[in-house]
Amino acid sequence: MSNDNFTSWIGRQEQAVDIIDNRPMRLMQAMLDRTPHATTGTALPPLWHWLYFSTEALQKTIGPDGHPERGSFLPPVTLPRRMWAGGRFKFEKPLRIGETVDKTSTIKDIKTKNGRSGKLCFVTVEHVYSVKDEQRFSEQHDIVYRDNPPPGSAQPTRQPAPPSDNQSWQWQRVVTPDPVLLFRYSALTFNGHRIHYDRTYCQEVEGYPGLVFHGPLTATLLMDLLLKNNPDAWISAFDFRALAPLFDTNPFKIVGNEEAGSAELQASTHQGITAMKASATLT
Repeated sequence: MSNDNFTSWIGRQEQAVDIIDNRPMRLMQAMLDRTPHATTGTALPPLWHWLYFSTEALQKTIGPDGHPERGSFLPPVTLPRRMWAGGRFKFEKPLRIGETVDKTSTIKDIKTKNGRSGKLCFVTVEHVYSVKDEQRFSEQHDIVYRDNPPPGSAQPTRQPAPPSDNQSWQWQRVVTPDPVLLFRYSALTFNGHRIHYDRTYCQEVEGYPGLVFHGPLTATLLMDLLLKNNPDAWISAFDFRALAPLFDTNPFKIVGNEEAGSAELQASTHQGITAMKASATLT
């Protein structure tokens, strides 16, 4: 099927149910160097729902990139590279340990276009999370598919981020990624995507210089930076957009500002290239 002919996939839905047990949350706390503490009724931090609702794909259905084969819920896009391009959230109430949660996923939009690196296909999926018919929050998830780069091609040129100094940002943190951290997050989210743990595949097939740092984990660390500096705030909205990949080959910086109930956050590479931008509304 042509990558331009996916109109019939728009509106397709998928249902899932999961129990928010404390084990994934405690393991995530340990991964972030915190003493695990999660019992029944504990609120799940924003974005930590990604630890749940793992895709129960049979091993025989896994594609060459480590993702489940396309064509059941997600359209059968033939472009080989898949990346998490961004997301938008509206939070009403948190999920809590011990709750049974219903997730309804709907394909909202599919678009193709030609970019500097070749053909691109963007798929937007909306996820709605509810407990006993009470909606807790909604998420719009942007996925981008693209072709593999030609052998020997150079990495694209990207724009530097604004200066990340103390005068420009209220909060700063340097993150030093390593293969073990990436493996642990992949294991926690049951994510088989090979770009996060298979260095040979990353370099020889997808043309990356190192293991790719998870986009959702970058967004989670930006949210964590925000909450650490606003521990009593309720985050009612959160948007993020991935602009460039981060790798395990060098440290990167996350920074943020908050003023009058609005926050801006950013991750940038060791070269000062903007990798992710995020914004949040606090109440």
